[in-house]
Amino acid sequence: MPDQKPFVKEHRDPHDHAVDSLGRKLQPEPWRNGEGASILGPRNWEREMQDPDMLRPPSTDSGTLANMKWSFADSHMKIEEGGWARQTTVRELPTSIELAGVNMRLEAGAIRELHWHKEAEWAYMLEGSARVTALDTEGGNYLGDVEKGDLWYFPAGHPHSLQGTGENGCEFLLIFDDGNFSEDSTFLLADFIAHTPKAVLSKNFRLHPQLFEHCPPSERYIFQGSIPDKIERENPPGVKMSKLRFTHKMLAQDPIKTEAGEVRITDTRNFPISQTVSAAHVTIKPGAIRELHWHPNADEWSFFIRGRARVTIFASSGIARTFNYSPGDVGIVPKSMGHYVENIGNDEVEMLEIFKAPKFEDFSLEQWLAATPKRNVAEHLFQSNPRAGQKFVEQLSSQHTPVKSASKL
Repeated sequence: MPDQKPFVKEHRDPHDHAVDSLGRKLQPEPWRNGEGASILGPRNWEREMQDPDMLRPPSTDSGTLANMKWSFADSHMKIEEGGWARQTTVRELPTSIELAGVNMRLEAGAIRELHWHKEAEWAYMLEGSARVTALDTEGGNYLGDVEKGDLWYFPAGHPHSLQGTGENGCEFLLIFDDGNFSEDSTFLLADFIAHTPKAVLSKNFRLHPQLFEHCPPSERYIFQGSIPDKIERENPPGVKMSKLRFTHKMLAQDPIKTEAGEVRITDTRNFPISQTVSAAHVTIKPGAIRELHWHPNADEWSFFIRGRARVTIFASSGIARTFNYSPGDVGIVPKSMGHYVENIGNDEVEMLEIFKAPKFEDFSLEQWLAATPKRNVAEHLFQSNPRAGQKFVEQLSSQHTPVKSASKL
């Protein structure tokens, strides 16, 4: 039975259990084991309920660690005909160095203008369905339909477009392999045409220059178009089809299953074109954790889709900081920093772990200790109590179980 008053001076919790203040409708206060004091000045009550471990951090937090959290709710919304876009880059979240994210919505028939980027584009379909088009470097075209749980990847410089289909269009998360990316620096078709002399357009396309008077005077970005037909009817005649596979069905993969959740990993081993971005789709049941681990090859850029979680990041040298995440939040864990993800709510946590790397790599703390001589481990952690050390090493499992149930008390 959870303590009904965890944020009062009299409360004692030497083990730093999580408190879902938002789910339990509790107002956090900066009291921890009798220390602290109440807040007398102005307060953002709603924000504090979302971040209880910011207001009352665990006793294990220490030192100064940069902010590792941003919510798309705090990002500027660019509203267009038939859709919108908002981004999280190094400008919004300075620790988002390796990757940048864009959350975008297209209504049915709405088109994300034909364009290309200096960066590679990886995407996860959050809701709905879309038609994607692309061209490879050998002149092969690609048309594909994607739905919830599907991915696409366009290498840097490859021209492409997106269009909402189905009854209600789509919403998706775009990831770019540079934290300095900006949607405002995309190379757009109409913008290119508008800034090319009409005499040059005339020579290039072998048409009278006056015809180009009818083209848009600037970029279109997102605009309402007509619903696309079936792919076989839309394919331009005489154009060869690309040999590359630009899309992938991530949620259709067989997951790694445990009693506490599931993990699906997508990288170059099953989605070969995605050379710069890899990812894991993770679900964590209430009370369970994404085990203590770290990633040796890249920063983790996390996106929370459902549920509420807390994450403690260990930065070495006695530095650690805990963050709380809700749907629509972005989290950063720098390369090699130890961390976990704990489901603190009553609903399942669903999240994406995304990396600027061709392959997904992580080290499990438990697996490492289980693969180390038991004597060595026990003397490291329990030299003052050999009996406790024996119990600990007997409990270790060498099997990598990324999602675990709550610890036995």
